Amino acid sequence: MADPSEIRKKLEIAVPAAEVSEAAERAVAGLQKKVHLRGFRPGKAPASLIQRLYADEIRREVLNELVPKYLFQRAEQEGFVIVGSPEIRDVHFQPGEPLRFTAEFEIQPEIELADYKGIPIAYQEPEVTDEDVARRLEQLRREKAELVTVEPRPLAAGDFALVAIESLAGADPPIRQEDLSLEIAGEDTLPAFTENLLGLSPGEEKEFDVHYPEDYGQRRLAGKTVRFRVRVKAVRRRELPELNDEFARDLGDYMNLEELREAVRRSLLVERQLEARREAEQRLVDKLIQMHDFPVPQAYVERQLELEAARSMQLMESQGLDPARLDWQKFAETRRDRVLRDVKASLILEKIADREGIYATQDEVDREVQRIARQERQPVAAVRMRLEKQDGLRRIAHRIRTQKTLDFLFEHATKRPVE
Repeated sequence: MADPSEIRKKLEIAVPAAEVSEAAERAVAGLQKKVHLRGFRPGKAPASLIQRLYADEIRREVLNELVPKYLFQRAEQEGFVIVGSPEIRDVHFQPGEPLRFTAEFEIQPEIELADYKGIPIAYQEPEVTDEDVARRLEQLRREKAELVTVEPRPLAAGDFALVAIESLAGADPPIRQEDLSLEIAGEDTLPAFTENLLGLSPGEEKEFDVHYPEDYGQRRLAGKTVRFRVRVKAVRRRELPELNDEFARDLGDYMNLEELREAVRRSLLVERQLEARREAEQRLVDKLIQMHDFPVPQAYVERQLELEAARSMQLMESQGLDPARLDWQKFAETRRDRVLRDVKASLILEKIADREGIYATQDEVDREVQRIARQERQPVAAVRMRLEKQDGLRRIAHRIRTQKTLDFLFEHATKRPVE
């Protein structure tokens, strides 16, 4: 098991008194030009007065100049690549004396690459059966179905209930909707709605409680129990179109049903190939992590956790929730192990990419920027400018390089059938 102390370093550093004095003189000279003291013209205040009145600011400027300079010089001499923000303490700063301080920090770990070519993984080319095609065509029929209102009668499984719904307690803000369609016994309908609406007819209403699961998509309802009043307005049934040449032509540029079937088969095959490839790549990454034992800098883990927290808060804000409600400690606890694994995998893949000379080309980055612009329906120049400001181009290049490295590993892996 890797020892975290291997990448935790401490340096005691001294800066010659002469250089400290020169840095202090530069700080004083800079302040002389900026500050305005009563009785003195700009830039004419005595240095001794500036030193006395602005001692704290002079100290701060000297430390800001000399501490990073001497720390990174010494780290380079020692062969350390500093990760994150060093902890500076035990600072000794007195006029006419050497500046002394202690710096503690993490460094980039040394990764001794194992033999990453020929890694055995389970993989086989996926297949698409006639039954798979038939199921996808049935799904397309359901998507193109129309809901038709039928004569008033009690609701049954498979019906779509058009209801007016309002929350009586448990929801903040309250829920009120005049025309909501619920599929009775549908996969996306919470069981409580199905159980309480079954058998009701248009014009009837009912009050009941609905408990939302902890992982419910709308965070403001997740884990809550809400009291609803629901009134049934109409009963609807799904009418499916016939599976024929006309249906195929309505879907797109297909001459007949047979062309549609072949297009569906090709689409399913591409989907399954991508999924099989992703699963194989995940197995590759798992094997790489098992093959390499080294300490991971906590600075990398914390940075990734902060990025994920920022994304979660943006999502909360887009859903009308207060980002301040995010419990950072719980958030970090539940994600730390996965983030640690992801960071370790990233470091290994970067090391392999360095050894194999794998990089993202400018053309590849440009194509991705163009794809994003098409997706967002924005001018390419505007998207590029935004990405440059947000460090997005570097992240795009990193993603491309990572994927190319995974492609390389997959091509050189030893594939065996999936059991």
